[in-house]
Amino acid sequence: MKKETPPPPAAAAAAAREEVWEVRPGGMLVQKRSPDSDPPPGGAPVPTIRVKVKFAGVYHEIYINSQASFGELKKLLSEKTGLHPDDQKVVYKDKERDSKAFLDIAGVKDRSKMVLLEDPTAQAKRLIEERRHGKAQRASKNISRVALDVDKLAGKVSAMEMIVNKGGKVVDADVVALTEALMNELVKLDSIVVADDEVKKQRRVQEKRVQNHSTSPSTKPEPVLAKKIIRIQQ
Repeated sequence: MKKETPPPPAAAAAAAREEVWEVRPGGMLVQKRSPDSDPPPGGAPVPTIRVKVKFAGVYHEIYINSQASFGELKKLLSEKTGLHPDDQKVVYKDKERDSKAFLDIAGVKDRSKMVLLEDPTAQAKRLIEERRHGKAQRASKNISRVALDVDKLAGKVSAMEMIVNKGGKVVDADVVALTEALMNELVKLDSIVVADDEVKKQRRVQEKRVQNHSTSPSTKPEPVLAKKIIRIQQ
């Protein structure tokens, strides 16, 4: 029988070093540590260490769990420096450290020193994303306000049709005014500048609602509401 050849030591070592990730309770994705590195049940608690981080010529002392991630360290540094965690570069032993990496695995010990740098590229990217998100939120709120107005007008359309269906009469001027009000909502929707795909979908839904009440699917808008009411009255 042919014996299986064991993997070479180099391959085994590479497999052992393969990075596996886990999600911390706060939602941060970090490198999963091996069971051997965790303290045994009932063993000594994980110590808190003090690290000194230099930023803009000033050293900041940070007390942190020795098994925390660099991302968690950045959050504490943000409180000290006012620099957003996403705009930070933490350099330890002449190497920038990933937010997902652990302090103890990187060799950080009590009284270790690091350097904090501002990342202009990351900051610019974050600000652009925040502005885009802010515009999308404002557009969504404007569309929601229009949707509430359309709800009220749709209720009036239903009430008017119910009166006519029961043999009652409606004033032509009221029909025209209601149609114009619906068209005004369509103008409002058209004036809302939207770049986000999800918000675009919200706007299209409201546009279709207005069009179903007030316009024809033909190329030229027609007062369908008025025609419908007149036809029923006849």
